[in-house]
Amino acid sequence: MAKPKELRDQTIEELKAIYQDLSRELFQMRNEMKVTRKVEKSHLVRAKKKDRARVMTILREKEMIATS
Repeated sequence: MAKPKELRDQTIEELKAIYQDLSRELFQMRNEMKVTRKVEKSHLVRAKKKDRARVMTILREKEMIATS
């Protein structure tokens, strides 16, 4: 995933698209875990959650700047 500095260069629309993609991937991984009771790369669940939080933080920063 991109570093925070790279994410700050993205537009709000791009960040929202990245957030949706991460959420969709995380949903699919969770469903796979529930159905098969295992995931080949379980460490990616935690990484995707952190990436999603990172995107949301930067998105919130940008929205706060836009409303100021």
